[in-house]
Amino acid sequence: GQLVESGGGSVESGGSLRLSCEASGPGYLTYCLGWFRQDPDQERVGAAVIGRQGTPIYADSAKGRFTLSRDYVKNTIILEMTGLKPEDTANYYCAAGRFQRPCGLEQDGYASWGQGTQVTVSS
Repeated sequence: GQLVESGGGSVESGGSLRLSCEASGPGYLTYCLGWFRQDPDQERVGAAVIGRQGTPIYADSAKGRFTLSRDYVKNTIILEMTGLKPEDTANYYCAAGRFQRPCGLEQDGYASWGQGTQVTVSS
C-alpha cells in the first residue's frame, strides 16, 4: 500500500488550505492515519491524527483551526487548515500506523509515510 497526498501550497496569513491523503492497499481501515509536520533539521511531529473510530486528536497548535476527517469509503483523510499562521509553514507528511494503543502524535510507530507536501504561510 501507499499514501498519496495532495493539497498544500502557499497562502497569506489567515488563509486556508486543504490536505488530502488517500491510503491505497488493504488494511488501512484499521490504521491510525494522520498528518505530521516537519521543520528543517527537526523531527516530524503530529498535527492531527485519527483512529479507526474516527475521533481526531490534535496538537495544541492545531486545535480550533484545523479539522481532520476520515472517509472510510474512499480510505482518505482530509485536513482542513484555517486561520493559518506563518509558524504553520512546514513540510507536511501523511502517515499510517497500526497500534495496540490509541493513536498518538509522536512519529514512532507510524510505518508508512507519504512523500510530503509543502505548506507556506506568508505574513
